[in-house]
Amino acid sequence: MSHATNSQFGRTVLRPLAKATECTTLEWANTFTRELPGDAALEEAPYAVLEKQESDELTVDVPEVLLRASREVRGLWSWAVSEQHENPQLISVSPSGAQLIGLSASAFWQNADIAAMAWSGSTRLAGCNMWAHNYGGHQFGIWAGQLGDGRAMSLGETVHNNIRWEVQLKGAGPTPYVRMADGYAVRRSSIREYLAAEHMHALNVPTARSLSLVFTDRVVVREERELGAVVARIAPSWVRFGSFELPASRADHATTQKLADYVIRYHYPDITHNPYIQLLERAVTNTARMVARWQCVGFCHGVMNTDNMSILGLTIDYGPFAFLDAYDPDFVCNHSDYSGRYAFNEQPRVALWNLTRLAAPLAALINRSTNSSESETVNVITDALNAFGPQFSAEYARVMRRKFGLFGEARDDDVDAVVQPFLDLLAEAGTDYTYAMRTLCSVPEALSSNTVDAVVDGLALRSQNIACDVTAWKRRMSEYFTTVYGPRLKMENADDVGAMMKRENPNFVLRNWVAQDIIERADKGDHAWVDQMLKLLTDHAFDDHAPMGMEDAEKYAGPVPSWGEGLQCSCSS
Repeated sequence: MSHATNSQFGRTVLRPLAKATECTTLEWANTFTRELPGDAALEEAPYAVLEKQESDELTVDVPEVLLRASREVRGLWSWAVSEQHENPQLISVSPSGAQLIGLSASAFWQNADIAAMAWSGSTRLAGCNMWAHNYGGHQFGIWAGQLGDGRAMSLGETVHNNIRWEVQLKGAGPTPYVRMADGYAVRRSSIREYLAAEHMHALNVPTARSLSLVFTDRVVVREERELGAVVARIAPSWVRFGSFELPASRADHATTQKLADYVIRYHYPDITHNPYIQLLERAVTNTARMVARWQCVGFCHGVMNTDNMSILGLTIDYGPFAFLDAYDPDFVCNHSDYSGRYAFNEQPRVALWNLTRLAAPLAALINRSTNSSESETVNVITDALNAFGPQFSAEYARVMRRKFGLFGEARDDDVDAVVQPFLDLLAEAGTDYTYAMRTLCSVPEALSSNTVDAVVDGLALRSQNIACDVTAWKRRMSEYFTTVYGPRLKMENADDVGAMMKRENPNFVLRNWVAQDIIERADKGDHAWVDQMLKLLTDHAFDDHAPMGMEDAEKYAGPVPSWGEGLQCSCSS
């Protein structure tokens, strides 16, 4: 398709080059678009077209409809072009996120206006040819066909310290996968995603990372009129389960194989034999470990569709997520999830279901690469999927034992005999999960000083189930501490175990009501609070108190306000 013959569909205005500074200069290694099949309707990158023009104009003969209008695409990606945003303002930069790609947060702040323009997509980083991923997915258990990144654009891949990072802007404008949406993001959801990714990393949960947050004055219409924002986010890869499902659904096994080979080559290079079964096995292992850690920190993803599942086992796409307030295994954080499919206690089961969907497109590759019969392929896939349960349980037990102060030799019944009875008591009373786990750190000292009753009283005060017989519950909780937990703890013979436990059980957690309070402060003009809360939720999440200068955040470790209990979000962002 030539650009000239389609000029009637409109030309495209590109973004000017960002001023070269320490925060806008990266070396790109764009293997994804070079090695994998893309959108045949637009084979040449718009900025490559620009470079061939002799004029200084930023308008090129590339039909804008091919870049911004929703359409079906055969290929794994499409070229994309970000839009100009009104009054971009740099709000926050993750120091550790910047370091991952060889940048520094200080360079962003020293060039704040330039950084805001570049990292909102209003200007273009040198050497950057943006693209959007194409993938499909099962949404709420139903195949949805082509989905793709409707408002996320990859700037490119960069390698730092021998680690590959794919850099994206979310909310910078529409792509060919925008469907019925607009390609933008609002401030409230952007604050949530930006903080959540870095907070989860601080909690030792596998996750994509955040780089920067930019506010804009673009008006974005959701349930009401809101202002826009752009998040710069990074991950070793943004390939999802649905990236494999889409070409397989079209019987394009050659593309499925190219994608599998690419992921193995750049992200699992140690795989040397039976590559496709090993790819599935790695996905099973990494997903099991990720979801186990979700359960340990009380994280509910909210929308575990296969298009939101990373092939590397990273938490991605923070939408209507929540951390538990009251411990309720049946808690549903997404108010669009009417059936409770993605309830907190359903997450391990759904993860395995999603892995089974991933196994389907890999099955043909496994069958052909090993010359196996269909029954043999089914058996090897079944074995890989059956490993999920034991791997999930092992990781869950490992992490929970540390949270309970059991740092020594593991016992087979630690989860059933020690962990689960405590969680059952929390569920019965609707006790604040974060507070209960943090309070657990004081139990070793309380047992030695005979002050367990005071600890139990505190737990009762942070419980929400008014139907619970509090007196009987307090008695049983005290008995648990003295007859179950205490004797098991004595086997550890560890000094200062309470202090060690505090490094496992955070005090400050990004619950929905905390995020909402941060959002409302930002809405009132306190933009600096977002950056301060990034520091609290990363560097100080396990501290007893908020650091000097952030005293207002002390309440975030306190009781859940009445308006915030069980707060749900939607997918609207």
